Amino acid sequence: MTVGRAEPNPPGFGQVQIAVAFNGICGTDLHILSGHMDARVAMPAIIGHEMSGTISALGEGVDGWAVGDPVTVMPLAWDGTCPACLAGNRHICQNLDFVGIDSPGALQGRWNVDAGLLVALPPSLSLRHAALVEPTAVAVHDVHRSELEPGQKAVVIGGGPIGLLIAAVSRSCGGDVVVIELDPGRRQRIADLGYTVLDPRDDTVGWVEEWTGGAGADVVFEVSGAAAAVLGAVDYAKVRGTLVVVAIHPEPRPVNLQRIFWRELRLLGARVYQREDFETAVALLEAGEIPADALITETVPLAEIQSAFDTLTAGAAMKILIDVQSGQETA
Repeated sequence: MTVGRAEPNPPGFGQVQIAVAFNGICGTDLHILSGHMDARVAMPAIIGHEMSGTISALGEGVDGWAVGDPVTVMPLAWDGTCPACLAGNRHICQNLDFVGIDSPGALQGRWNVDAGLLVALPPSLSLRHAALVEPTAVAVHDVHRSELEPGQKAVVIGGGPIGLLIAAVSRSCGGDVVVIELDPGRRQRIADLGYTVLDPRDDTVGWVEEWTGGAGADVVFEVSGAAAAVLGAVDYAKVRGTLVVVAIHPEPRPVNLQRIFWRELRLLGARVYQREDFETAVALLEAGEIPADALITETVPLAEIQSAFDTLTAGAAMKILIDVQSGQETA
């Protein structure tokens, strides 16, 4: 039978309409589900920001795009007038609209967005893999923030999707990487991709000291979001090493400032991305530098999205994609 559905609103001036193909569910979406972001997300809400699709309609005033173009969206809308924007840091605008959190997102069949948010996709990159552009851009931004150089050693604490992407981007930059991950299934998946992966219940600090000849790692990425991991992360870093905080922490965490002082460590935050990070992410995926198929555990239709959230909440998957168009026409 045919499923009844309302006709989508046409795109407004300066907008395009996207037929959303795939949308990835991420840790931020789980934070929304758990209520950690209720202050930002107004109900009812349409979330979703890790996406790929094709342009299905053009609004007035849009140039340089055509119906059928494959695209993804950099989901950041800044005001351009706050102190952060005026200082050149528009991606962390003090009044940032993160599209898919603060405003309607991609978990819908037809999505109207400002054309300025579009990022072109090469025809050779599958739309399924292209749904990983946004999280890959996160990893690219994190590694760029760290200033990791070829030959340097990096520790990634947390082997979920972003942790694995950081490891892949670090390796593409010539870094030597080890991942620390508690879950045995994830450890095996990461090891199968050729990475050294450690169980945090072992003496990982001693292992890193031996690996680095007693110096410590050049860069440590904290991606787990666990309080104990934040407290112990500085123990892996060399003198004047760098700790990059990547995970979203729903509450303040204790930090070992004595160790930061003693070793003159750099403590950096890394939030979202810039346009060049998206462009690099597209290039890395197109070149096969990102293990896209290993990251994508499952693809499910939009009607089964609750099962995807349940699976991810249980920690039983890496990346689950929602096939947004599946079941849109018939049932």
